Amino acid sequence: MDVNTLRIIVTLLSLAAFIGVVRWAWSGRNQAAFTEAAQLPFLEESKDKR
Repeated sequence: MDVNTLRIIVTLLSLAAFIGVVRWAWSGRNQAAFTEAAQLPFLEESKDKR
């Protein structure tokens, strides 16, 4: 196995990992958790104003 073959394998594995993360982030199962996490800064801000 030469260095170019290793580079191809690493590139393909990186692409597969990237696609996996994108699919995970856009899946409907995670929408509620992401919506809740998106509201956290606003909840902290309202606690500080009291």
